[in-house]
Amino acid sequence: MGLLVYSANWCRDCREAKRFLTTHSIPFTEIDIEHTPGAAEQVIAQTGKRAIPQFVLDGKWIQPYKPGLGFLHDEMAELFGVTA
Repeated sequence: MGLLVYSANWCRDCREAKRFLTTHSIPFTEIDIEHTPGAAEQVIAQTGKRAIPQFVLDGKWIQPYKPGLGFLHDEMAELFGVTA
């Protein structure tokens, strides 16, 4: 399972997403949209908006948060098989 995380340092939801992954020992590769040429454009091309964080899990794009609700802990725990 290969996981990419599109994020930026200033993004609170990105920090929460990475904290979740790290806490549960889920390996990922971070792509910082501010420092990786073309990364922001890739997010826009795939999602239609500049919305981060974005997970790309084995080629499938997943938005692990909802505006106003923040990081979707329960949904991501189920996706990654994390038990409480």
